[in-house]
Amino acid sequence: MCSAFSGAPAVEVHGLVKRYGNKTAVDGLDLSVATGTLTAVLGPNGAGKTTTIETCEGYRRPDAGTVRVLGLDPVADAMALRPRVGVMLQSGGVYPGARAEEMLRHMAALHAHPLDVDQLIERLGLGGCGRTAYRRLSGGQQQRLSLAMAVVGRPELVFLDEPTAGLDPQARRATWELVGELRADGVTVVLTTHHMEEAEQLADDVAIVDGGKVIAQGSPEELCRGGAENSLRFSGRPGLDVSALVKALPADCAAIELTPGSYRVSGAVGPQLLATVTTWCAQHGVMPDRIVVERHTLEDVFLELTGRELRS
Repeated sequence: MCSAFSGAPAVEVHGLVKRYGNKTAVDGLDLSVATGTLTAVLGPNGAGKTTTIETCEGYRRPDAGTVRVLGLDPVADAMALRPRVGVMLQSGGVYPGARAEEMLRHMAALHAHPLDVDQLIERLGLGGCGRTAYRRLSGGQQQRLSLAMAVVGRPELVFLDEPTAGLDPQARRATWELVGELRADGVTVVLTTHHMEEAEQLADDVAIVDGGKVIAQGSPEELCRGGAENSLRFSGRPGLDVSALVKALPADCAAIELTPGSYRVSGAVGPQLLATVTTWCAQHGVMPDRIVVERHTLEDVFLELTGRELRS
C-alpha cells in the first residue's frame, strides 16, 4: 500500500464475490485504495477486474462481501455518491445522437462547480468535433469525450476504464497529463489499463487481479523488486570460469553463461556490482563488451504472476 497517504481509504473492498450463473467472476477479492492516490488495476481478460470496478461504481450488486466508496455503499447510497464520483466507461454511457460539446456542457450543468468546458475541450483536442454526433466520432474521439465527461464535475474520486485505449501517442500523452493533474489536485483515481508503461508512469499503487482475486499489490517499484532481480549482461570470450566469477560476487548474486560468450549476472544490480564484474574481467584478461543493465519491469512481474500474454 501507499503508506505515504493517510486517512480513510477512498475505496474499500472486503471478500467481494460476484457470480454469473455457475461462473464465479470475483472470488473473495480484497482491495483498498488510499485517498488521494492513483491506483492502477491490472489483469488479463476474465480476471474479474472489470466486474470489481463496476461493483464499486454501483452498477452491480455483490453476492457476498462489502464494498465502500468514500465510506458509502455504492448501491444503497448511489444518490449521495453521484455528485462526488466520476465514471469513464470503456464504451457506452453517451447518447448516440448527442453532439459532443452538447453532451459535455450538459454534464457540466449537472454539477455545482464544473471545470471550464472550453478549456477541457481544447485540452483534449475535441474542438473540431464539438458539433458531431457521438456515434459519428472516431473511437479515439469517443474515448476523449468520455474522459472529459468523467472529470468535468470535479469529482473526489474517478474510475477510468481503459482511458487511453485506441488513442494515438499524442492523445495518450495529453490524457496522461490530465490524469496526473487530477492526482496532483488530490483526486483519487482508479484506472484499469493494459498498458504497463501507463501504470508505471502514473500509478502510486498497482493491484494485479487474476482468478477473481488480487494476487499482488504495491507500488510499481515494490512489485518490481519483489519479482526477479535486475540483471547485468555482458559479452566476452566463450567459456569463462563462471564459478570463479560467482565467488567474487556478493552472496546474493548468481552468474551463468547463457550462450557461448554471452553472460548474465543477476542480483541486486548497482554501481558496486558493476564495478565488481568489470574488475574481475580485468583481472582475468577479459574485455567485456556490450555491458547492459536490465531492469525488471512491471510487465515482467505481470507475466510471471498471471502466466498470460497481455491482451486488449
